[in-house]
Amino acid sequence: MRQATATANAAGLVVGYALDSLLGDPRRGHPVAGFGRAAGALEQRLYRPDRAAGAAFTALAVGAPVLLGVAATLATRRHPVARAALVAAGTWTVLGGRTLRHESRVMGRALRRDDLPAARGRLGHLCGRDPSALDEPELARATVESVAENTSDAVVAPLVWGAVAGLPGLLGYRAANTLDAMVGHRSPRYARFGTPAARLDDLLNLVPARLTGLLTIAVAPTAHGDRGRAWQVWRRDRNDHPSPNAGQCEAAMAGALGVRLGGRNVYFGRSEVRPYLGDGPRPEARHLKRAARISGAVGLAALGIAAAYPLTMGRLVGTVRRSALRGVHGAAAARVASRPPVGGVGRAGAARGSGR
Repeated sequence: MRQATATANAAGLVVGYALDSLLGDPRRGHPVAGFGRAAGALEQRLYRPDRAAGAAFTALAVGAPVLLGVAATLATRRHPVARAALVAAGTWTVLGGRTLRHESRVMGRALRRDDLPAARGRLGHLCGRDPSALDEPELARATVESVAENTSDAVVAPLVWGAVAGLPGLLGYRAANTLDAMVGHRSPRYARFGTPAARLDDLLNLVPARLTGLLTIAVAPTAHGDRGRAWQVWRRDRNDHPSPNAGQCEAAMAGALGVRLGGRNVYFGRSEVRPYLGDGPRPEARHLKRAARISGAVGLAALGIAAAYPLTMGRLVGTVRRSALRGVHGAAAARVASRPPVGGVGRAGAARGSGR
């Protein structure tokens, strides 16, 4: 049964990835959009400008999808085909690889036509920067940085959490990442309320972001990139970014493409100056197709790792955990058996003491 469950989880991840690659995001009734509306309604009820309220909001908004995933997992414990179908549907719902690559290519076509109004209009599909004053290099830079970071957020991290924790991992990760996009930014309203959501998202992405950076280095030649240069830039610049995770992805992408990322980012009402990552020229339209190709190759590599995990390391971890639990239970039973009964004597001693 455990082998069938592991196979079902792995198959569900593969099928869900294939659905995302073929179909992209659902055009109507996207479950993530529905979750966002529900989370927005919950925020209106719970909002206060402090971290305690933000922690309660985050716990409820993330906990509900996790519990739903746990219930579905328990219900399909003896039904591997149903389990695979649910994991496939969940994977398709939470992935965004096809849409990410599509937006990168659309932006590249607009920039190659010198159609800055169209390019500025598309930037909102990728990030929250103010595009009104951005020229071609800045629009291209914003796109490359968004593709690099979202390859982790929208592809690698969901696959990692789906491999480790199945359907609850898929749904819980996407809920946390969506909350971070909603309230995790540094605005006056969310400076404190959004901190718990932002910290949870940072924690959940610690491993996936670093895996994304390493995979970007590994697949750099698929887009005519230099693996050695990507490795050098990643090791040198990855910790310069203010985010504990985004720099891992962006530094590797900068090295793979041979460009320089970072600089001044203008958002609506505020600006940030970030350290430069990488060497070489600023990105241009021609780099966006290569960035999309690297993102796709990273996704395929991550899928291979995620699908293999339930059948290999996942089973090993489960076996070790069950052995440890049996050992704990055995030790507890031995301690109970070795205790003298109440009163300090056993039945035989009581009989002897009574003279019978």
